[in-house]
Amino acid sequence: MATHHFHLKADWPGGRNAVGNIDAGNLKTEISIPPEMDGPGVGTNPDEMLLGAASTCYIITLGAMFERADLPIDYMDLQSTGVVDVTKGVFTYQKIIHKPTVIMKASATEQQLTKAKQLTEKAEQSCMISRAIKGNVELELQANVDIQSK
Repeated sequence: MATHHFHLKADWPGGRNAVGNIDAGNLKTEISIPPEMDGPGVGTNPDEMLLGAASTCYIITLGAMFERADLPIDYMDLQSTGVVDVTKGVFTYQKIIHKPTVIMKASATEQQLTKAKQLTEKAEQSCMISRAIKGNVELELQANVDIQSK
């Protein structure tokens, strides 16, 4: 069994409306509470970071699956939305909605299109971050998978 360790150092000067810093190797940025939650909105925040982790994990997993299946992909992108519920002052990360767009090359067959649609669904269950938050944050997929017009 292989294990991987990732490290992050955070500096926080204290107080709810402070601005801190994180350093996780390639990820170095300021952090604060977002303006939607009455914070200063400097740098990023945990809500964006969770959305970013889930989204990048999904799109990278999907790309790897397409590559292993040798599918003729022309274009792929992803838009994701995080939904945070606030009830009685309690903030709950309720849902992440992934909206991938996958356009296959015009030479793609119907069988390849079907496989791409299946993998688009499977990537959500296979992604490490999706598995980590499963049962706590609802994951919704609104995929658009099609073949390029000739």
